[in-house]
Amino acid sequence: MAETEAALRTLARNVRTARTRAGLSLDELSRRAKVSKGALVGLERAQGNPNFATLVRLADTLGVSVSALMEGRTEGRVRVVSADTVMPLWTGEQGGEARLMLTTSGPAPTEVWRWELQPGEEYPSHPHQAGVVETVSVTAGRMTLVVDGTEHAVEAGQTATFDGDAPHTYRGAGAGTCRLIMTVHLPPGPASAT
Repeated sequence: MAETEAALRTLARNVRTARTRAGLSLDELSRRAKVSKGALVGLERAQGNPNFATLVRLADTLGVSVSALMEGRTEGRVRVVSADTVMPLWTGEQGGEARLMLTTSGPAPTEVWRWELQPGEEYPSHPHQAGVVETVSVTAGRMTLVVDGTEHAVEAGQTATFDGDAPHTYRGAGAGTCRLIMTVHLPPGPASAT
């Protein structure tokens, strides 16, 4: 329980800092991210339990990575992260999961994710801000990548990339677990008004 409370306090501090840095009021962030003002107030007070989709919308709107909202301060020049120390941000109905392993620093950060999808299990993603590019590298099994309504088979040993500003879905295919590494390449700076 203490870990959850600490994680919420870190998230609250990081959202407030990113919002202030972007020069956005709670009302404006609420409008742009399509998240209720009440949820944002609770989040900045380290209350509530925001879902993955909410975190993605906030990160996109603030022009930061999801992990930039969730991570504490880093120490040292090298950061090594073990999958078993990172909580899943998405868990599928059949046991699949997504873990945000880390985000690189700099003006155009990259998120690195580990995904597991069971056969038939899927995660539909809303479109990201313009300039976001996603790359998926399947390390085991098969998946179906659906981008803007078109299906693409991606098998172990293959990598696909696409502009993330279109609706997209990850779906486990074949008979076994699909394992993949996904990177999300973010454009520099906060999102523009929409």
